[in-house]
Amino acid sequence: MKRCAWTNDDALLIEYHDHEWGVPVHDENRLFEFLILEGAQAGLSWLTILKKRQNYRRAYDNFDINKVAGYKSGKVKQLLNDPGIVRNKLKINASIVNAKAVIAIRKEFGSFDAYLWGFVEGKQVVNKRKKLSDIPSRTTVSDAMSKDLKKRGLKFVGTTISYAFMQAVGMVNDHEVSCFRYKALHNARASRKMKKV
Repeated sequence: MKRCAWTNDDALLIEYHDHEWGVPVHDENRLFEFLILEGAQAGLSWLTILKKRQNYRRAYDNFDINKVAGYKSGKVKQLLNDPGIVRNKLKINASIVNAKAVIAIRKEFGSFDAYLWGFVEGKQVVNKRKKLSDIPSRTTVSDAMSKDLKKRGLKFVGTTISYAFMQAVGMVNDHEVSCFRYKALHNARASRKMKKV
C-alpha cells in the first residue's frame, strides 16, 4: 500500500496519516485541538506532539475552548509542571490567549469552523503533489489566514504553522497522488458534491 513519504514507516505516523491527515474537520473542539498542537509543534517534530497528544487532551480538558479560555495562573503552573506536554511558558500562555480569541471569532462568524473554512471558500483544496518535495511549507492562503489570525491576537500562528494546520484539518488535500489516501479523500469529496446536486 503506497503512502506519503513522510510517514517513514512509523506506526504512530501511519495511524495518523491513514485516518486523520487531510480529513475535513468541522468539530470546533477538534479544530481548536489542532490549532494548539500545531503551535506546540513549533521547533519540534510532529511525531513528538503525536506521542504527547493523549496527555494534551487530559491536561487541556479535551480542548474545551471555554474551559481553556478561563485558565488562571494556578492552571498555568500545573501545565508548566506536567511532563506529559511541552512545558513551554510562551506556548502554554498562547493556548489561553488563543482560546479567548476563538471565542471572539465565534461571536463574529457564528462558529470557528465557518471562519476557518471561509479561507478556502468552504471546500477542500485538492492539490496534485507527486512527491514530498512538491509540498510547500506555506501558500498565499496560509499567508492570509496567518495574517488575519495574528490581527485577532492569536499566537504561534505563523504561515508555516497555519499551513500545517490546514493540511491536518483537511482544508487542503496534500497527500501525494500515488498515496492511497489521496484517491479516498478525493472520491469522498466528489460524492459529497454529487449528493448536493
